[in-house]
Amino acid sequence: MNQKDLKEYLDFKANQYECPSFIENDPIQIPHRYSKKEDIEIAAFFMASLAWGNRLSILKSGDRLMQLFGDAPHDFIMEYDSMKPLPFVHRTFNGIDLNFFCRSLKNLYQNKEGLEGAFSNVDEKEIGLRMRITNFRSAFLETAHEQRSEKHISNPMKNSACKRLVMFLRWMVRGNEKGVDFGLWKNISKRELYVPLDVHTGNVARNLGILKREQNDWRTNEELIGKLRKFDAEDPAKYDFALFGIGVNKEL
Repeated sequence: MNQKDLKEYLDFKANQYECPSFIENDPIQIPHRYSKKEDIEIAAFFMASLAWGNRLSILKSGDRLMQLFGDAPHDFIMEYDSMKPLPFVHRTFNGIDLNFFCRSLKNLYQNKEGLEGAFSNVDEKEIGLRMRITNFRSAFLETAHEQRSEKHISNPMKNSACKRLVMFLRWMVRGNEKGVDFGLWKNISKRELYVPLDVHTGNVARNLGILKREQNDWRTNEELIGKLRKFDAEDPAKYDFALFGIGVNKEL
């Protein structure tokens, strides 16, 4: 495909897959249960953090976690006062990690203007997703924790693709006109967003000739978003729906 045809194809697929049916088997369905801003962002943060492996198992873990929170994530976090591991496991994320996440989130909401504030605290000269994630990670790790828990907060400065944090930011920033993302955060422009990069989206992008790099890392994030911004500079992350949908439905 030439660039004009490729853009038309991706625009069509992005529009096709960004619809309410998208959330039926996606981790984003769990934060859609809530209406309070803080409940949505906390539930979304946890679901993004747990989003690896089989999607059914992710959703089951999300259900168990929200039950543990009494279906009031923000209240649970703000009242949390314990150093003991919580009764929860999802793959390598365990009760030690959950205890740390709860204590760290409480610190963010008490001292950093919440999750949105932690991602928004960027010098104007450094605005961009890489520094937003880096600064957020620094703030998140201020709370006492075991070394093992750091692996659950990816570091773009070490060239990680940071798929889960990139996905979380898409959920929070992109508008909710189509009933998928939330559009809760106004301090970050959707122009800054990247596409969550994993094996599937990376392979689709390579098959379409959008990507050349073979590794799925932060440098590949930059290559991919650089190409997608040529198709839509205002909302390049919408193409996540196209790449994901093409891949999951085996259209290539």
